[in-house]
Amino acid sequence: MIQAIGLTSNPRRDLPAAVDDVSFEARAGRVTALLGTSGAGKTTVLRLMLEVQPGRGITYFRGHPLHRIAHPRREVGVLLGDVPGHPARTVRGQLRMLCAAAGVPVRRADEVLEAVGLVSLRGERLGTLSRGMDRRLGLACALLADPHALVLDDPADGLSARDGRWLHGILRAHAVQGGTVLFATADAKEAARTADRVITLDHGRVVADQEVTDFARTRLRPRVAVRSPHADRLGALLAKEARAAQRSVEVVHEDGNRLTVYGSTCPDVGETAFRHGILVHQLAEELGDMGPTANAGAAPPPSAEVLNPGDLPPLPPPVTVRTTPGPLRPLRYELRRAAGVGTGYLIAVAVLAASVALSVLLARIGHTPQRRLLAAWPTELPLPPAALGAGLLGAVAFGDEFRHPALTADRGTVPRRLGLLAAKLIVVGATALVLAFLAVGCDLETLYLLYGRELAQVPDDWLSLGASWVGLVVGCAWAGVLAAGIFRSTTAGLAAVVAVPVVVVPLVEKVPAGPSVRTAAGFSARMRELALLQWPFGAGRYLAAAVRVIVQPVGSALTLSLTALMCTYLFTALRGRVR
Repeated sequence: MIQAIGLTSNPRRDLPAAVDDVSFEARAGRVTALLGTSGAGKTTVLRLMLEVQPGRGITYFRGHPLHRIAHPRREVGVLLGDVPGHPARTVRGQLRMLCAAAGVPVRRADEVLEAVGLVSLRGERLGTLSRGMDRRLGLACALLADPHALVLDDPADGLSARDGRWLHGILRAHAVQGGTVLFATADAKEAARTADRVITLDHGRVVADQEVTDFARTRLRPRVAVRSPHADRLGALLAKEARAAQRSVEVVHEDGNRLTVYGSTCPDVGETAFRHGILVHQLAEELGDMGPTANAGAAPPPSAEVLNPGDLPPLPPPVTVRTTPGPLRPLRYELRRAAGVGTGYLIAVAVLAASVALSVLLARIGHTPQRRLLAAWPTELPLPPAALGAGLLGAVAFGDEFRHPALTADRGTVPRRLGLLAAKLIVVGATALVLAFLAVGCDLETLYLLYGRELAQVPDDWLSLGASWVGLVVGCAWAGVLAAGIFRSTTAGLAAVVAVPVVVVPLVEKVPAGPSVRTAAGFSARMRELALLQWPFGAGRYLAAAVRVIVQPVGSALTLSLTALMCTYLFTALRGRVR
């Protein structure tokens, strides 16, 4: 059961709150509709319930607020607006990625695809889906973790009549199995056809909370449906008698031999037809466009569109085995996220092409040291292409989460969990490491093919240079991840990477040289002396190599930047958790 208590949005400038003290219940085993015109506050109510939008009030899902539920996806399935996801990702790839995020077996993706009828479209890109297929995919995402409750914002918007009937059948099937269904709609007829209970909003307040039978009787316009081979004659007689009796009756001639009579009843229409000897094939009362009722004057049964439980569309089977939380779950998610779109591959190809071109250009110009030549690092550039590409890959790792969210359906923002951060750092670091080796290898091979062995010789101190190179590229990638996670922008992540040599390096060089009573002169030498101490298991060599990297200006600046970014990230993560 869902219990919403006192939901109130924050007041807007010079305007009243969009939602003011909204309270209601959506019971298990029933379909509840949240009805209201555009601007009535339906979407705001759902966002307040899901803690996506700040405000007052609280919502309990089976007795617990959402932020106190360990696995929200397993409690509530959500569809707010369009399906969140990168338009270049495939339907199956999107669901497999969400399986890793929700901690359910990967086979669940194929099960929900079959249930929503998207098996034939599992290889399609999200950006190519029609509106109806997008709604089906959104429902598949909501059902993925086998949640108890479904919270959907206008799920039938833009659907055909056939797709709408199928969607309402899925909602009814979920309720029949004991789940809770709450959906928002602006169509009163849809609410009457589908729901068991209708909650009506107007200007952010609850104006009615009714069973569907009471709602249909009091808020929908009743009418009488008549079919007769003499429909024109019967219609004229009904209108004549209404004028004589001074009653407000409207007769509408439909296609064929059908009449729709507003403002009358089945007994009145039947008596008129009997008195004038007119044959009637159908005579029934209707409410909205729900179809004829079983007998005259009776209100339509709840869920009139789906009468037989045997006719309900099948739901995906329940999740019998749930993956326990572990360190590999966010890692699997990140691997599927990074490999599911071509952005990373395109960046890598562009970086390698730029690195080779710069290396050849520097070789033609001359006067470039061998180590910078292999790195394709002109003196005029703050960073080589490989480092800039690694930083961009790191920035995209978090930037794509905010541009095309996949983890935000139940929490409103990308969570700053340390497990997710560690997974991104591992994947991006490994990718940057491969990119660093590929860039040097491609440059070396190209220089050998064009100019021979003279420019393709490996430096004698390749070990220390390699350590510096790897530290630079991986450090730039990590700086991009952390900055994009803090500022929620790919551009900010890349800017933080470029700021290391442009802004931080000059500061690092100027601070020790500034006027002071004591200076840090000789710091590099003392660090080397520390590294030359006797360390067990031969760790002194590796420590010495690390110290040589750190004491360089770029290494010092990068270490300082990474430390500051990590502290900022941890602070924001802990602050969000405390709130």
